[in-house]
Amino acid sequence: MSMITPLEPALPRGRRGTVQQAVQAVSFGRIAAAVASSRGSTHPVNEDAHSALGRRGRLFVVADGVGGGAMASMASRELVAQLHATLDGQHVDPASVRDAVLVADRVIADGIAELTDSPGAATMALCAPVNAFASRWLVAWVGDCRVYRIAAAPSPTLQALTQDDSFAHLKETPPPGSAPEDPARMVGNGAVVLPNVVFTELRRGELLLMCSDGVHKHVEPDRLARLPDGMPALIQHCEDLIALARAGGSIDDATVLLLQRTGLAMPRPRWMTGRADGDGGAR
Repeated sequence: MSMITPLEPALPRGRRGTVQQAVQAVSFGRIAAAVASSRGSTHPVNEDAHSALGRRGRLFVVADGVGGGAMASMASRELVAQLHATLDGQHVDPASVRDAVLVADRVIADGIAELTDSPGAATMALCAPVNAFASRWLVAWVGDCRVYRIAAAPSPTLQALTQDDSFAHLKETPPPGSAPEDPARMVGNGAVVLPNVVFTELRRGELLLMCSDGVHKHVEPDRLARLPDGMPALIQHCEDLIALARAGGSIDDATVLLLQRTGLAMPRPRWMTGRADGDGGAR
């Protein structure tokens, strides 16, 4: 099975994009995952890429090609593929993720150089659980793909786990033709030294939201902060966020990947059912 989205996405139900969903078992629970990706109106192909759902492994990646044209598409897809090739089935920690990103940087640069002198690179966000219960997650990123945690109590709240590697944030002068909010760090052109890595806790029912800048630049934070209940709701929320981005003026490629930690539906013991029904008094 391919690790990444196809170069030319299918157009299900008339949309310019793809949707996928999957559920993976973890100790005493599950990880429900859903993704939607849509080609922007100015690109001939979708320059975003993401992990294919439904495969083995608990690594989730969203990548956004930078530079335009086929090289941007190649960079994003190769980045996703390289990260999976290096990290799937391995212990994921800051050192292994940093090594994998640096390897991908060299592989992408070499691959593009064999085809053209044109540049190609990608930004990325990566999430992976680091314990058997999927209650603790590693989050890594380069550039301006983002990861948010959507917490449950007392009402859904949005926490940004990433900080864009923009020229403005890094206090660097953008080169001619670039803006202060553009990404200053990318994978594939030697513009990454080390990826950013943080850890976060995820309680049951809470979500991690991964997205490209075609989404987060055009959707208000309060519209991101929802806690969908169940797989159909996850898929619908992915599509709704892309629709909101389009309504907000996004013409860029747009990708949303949602991860929700859920508990197993365990039947109540008979003795507890009896007490709840009034059949089993205190003894």
